Amino acid sequence: MRRQPGRDLIAGLTVAVVALPLALGFGVASGLGAAAGLATAIVAGAVAAVFGGSNLQVSGPTGAMTVVLVPIVHQHGPSGVLTVGLLAGLILIALAVARAGSFVRYVPAPVVEGFTAGIAAVILLQQFPAALGVSAEGEKVTTAAWRAVVDFAYDPNWAAIGLATGVAAVMLAGARWRPTIPFSLLAVAAATVLTWLTDLDVAVIGTLPAMLPAPSLGFVDLGAVPSLATAAVAVAALAALESLLSATVADGMTVGQRHDPDRELFGQGLANLATPLFGGVPATAAIARTAVNVRSGAASRLAALTHAIALAAVMLAAAPLVAHVPLAGLAGVLLATAVRMVEVSSLAALGRASRSDALVMTLTAAATLALDLVAAVILGLVVAGALALRKIVQAARVEEVPLDTSDHHAEEHALLAEHIVAYRIDGPLFFAAAHRFLLELTEVADVRVIILRLSRISAIDATGALVLRDAIDRLEHRGITVYASGLRPEHAKTLTAVGSLRRLQDAGRLFDTTPQAIAAARDHLHTAGLLPTTRPASEPA
Repeated sequence: MRRQPGRDLIAGLTVAVVALPLALGFGVASGLGAAAGLATAIVAGAVAAVFGGSNLQVSGPTGAMTVVLVPIVHQHGPSGVLTVGLLAGLILIALAVARAGSFVRYVPAPVVEGFTAGIAAVILLQQFPAALGVSAEGEKVTTAAWRAVVDFAYDPNWAAIGLATGVAAVMLAGARWRPTIPFSLLAVAAATVLTWLTDLDVAVIGTLPAMLPAPSLGFVDLGAVPSLATAAVAVAALAALESLLSATVADGMTVGQRHDPDRELFGQGLANLATPLFGGVPATAAIARTAVNVRSGAASRLAALTHAIALAAVMLAAAPLVAHVPLAGLAGVLLATAVRMVEVSSLAALGRASRSDALVMTLTAAATLALDLVAAVILGLVVAGALALRKIVQAARVEEVPLDTSDHHAEEHALLAEHIVAYRIDGPLFFAAAHRFLLELTEVADVRVIILRLSRISAIDATGALVLRDAIDRLEHRGITVYASGLRPEHAKTLTAVGSLRRLQDAGRLFDTTPQAIAAARDHLHTAGLLPTTRPASEPA
């Protein structure tokens, strides 16, 4: 923090300017009010900056988190949100202790992109009531958005929709023209001044309450904790996923910066333990604010701390000004944020990559909109895993390969090829592909010897080992002698445990190399009288 404090201070102030309207908007969208969003940005931003695992991460309220919180507010009230935040903080700390941070790298890109697109759609629909200047509620965001459209049709509020679309248009156009200028703050400030001067008929934030929660925002009884456990798991999972993805993005934007995923989970856990004590909503790292922090030249945690301190100054000194901000203006900020969350080029690239990737991405996005976020991610992971398993099964194959009999004369070569068939097993031999392997192998032509080349088996499980044992038993029941070669040491334990190798080992038909197996098969055919024991007189010894 002492190396380049000037750059970090400037970066922190820049992020605070961008974060102020977002914090107010997400606080309102969550159902706890603008003050809750601002308190979250201050407390979580400071705690996660000190204890988190990234030097560049900026934490606070996010759009994805508000999607989870709205149903909790409807069912349990503000006190339920505070309790969920505490429980989520404990879960995140437990994940950090269990060193679960590294598992985020296994989330496929189509799931992440579909999840992001679905969240953007939910945030967009959430802003319909405020942007249209009506009051509409509902547990499902699609229901509330539709009611808002119907109410607006009966009693239009053109001032509200004008402010919302104007703020959104200024933000989107300004981001393309001058990305370094905080157009979100300028647009909200202009909307506030316009509302104050012209006395437009639009709702405003109102007076901000104190940072500490009022008695009505206290925590629920312990007896209600079990009913909130599912919501707490959802909040913790979302906080972990979004924070670790954001840290990964920040690492990719810099040179020499690498985050500690487990420490990041620990820092986010502490932040979510502290934030409810000040009336804030559950927090996570914010990709948009982290990106602004990096692009502004931040190099240490001082930037994120400066962002939190600047927002605290606004909370303490400029609260009367914030009270006049129109809700429609904040809705415009979030409308623009939702639009900018969707990377059309990334979605198009994944859609063109393969039909399975397009399916996973579309399904995850639709599930995010129709279900809750955690269920959407789980569904996306399950479908992606099933499709990946299908590709692996298709890649695994049993292939007949030519015998390496170059050291034999033509007549013996023909006789060997007539009586011996070699099969090479490529890819994984596990439960999904094992039975197809058994069917292909036991339907071979009537030969005397089969050589199984096992060196290219990439993985094998108990099912695959049992199927291999059954295949050997069936072949030998038909009078076909089986030899095996190239067994890798890491697969021997599984095969030995289920008895797949016992018969071959006892009979001396398991070899390290294929030429050794062919030589043994040749001797077996000599003993059976199927090959001549002496060379023809016309061939030199």
